[in-house]
Amino acid sequence: MSHGLYPQSSREFAEKRWQLSPDTEEAFQNFSKAVFAEGALSAKLKQLIAVAVAHTTQCPYCIKGHTRAAMRMGVSETELMEAVWVAAEMRAGGACAHSILAIEEMENIRRSQ
Repeated sequence: MSHGLYPQSSREFAEKRWQLSPDTEEAFQNFSKAVFAEGALSAKLKQLIAVAVAHTTQCPYCIKGHTRAAMRMGVSETELMEAVWVAAEMRAGGACAHSILAIEEMENIRRSQ
């Protein structure tokens, strides 16, 4: 991530975020712990879901962090890649599904001419 667009995540940035808004940062950290805790879904599956979602939101920090967390929990590289492909299909599927908006607009323009 040191390609210029996204600075490398660091302890200094995390501390600065904490200093600027400690109550909100603490609330977010507690929320994150609750979300990724064992529940009806395993913590491992939640991390795999997070990897897929991170690819749809295209957050490089989330992609790296949740990939590391998933692998620490035993998610295989093959499982991770399948999750990435699910994310890719969902992004493409969204574009395909929303094409109806463009088609509808084309028809509206054609009718108004």
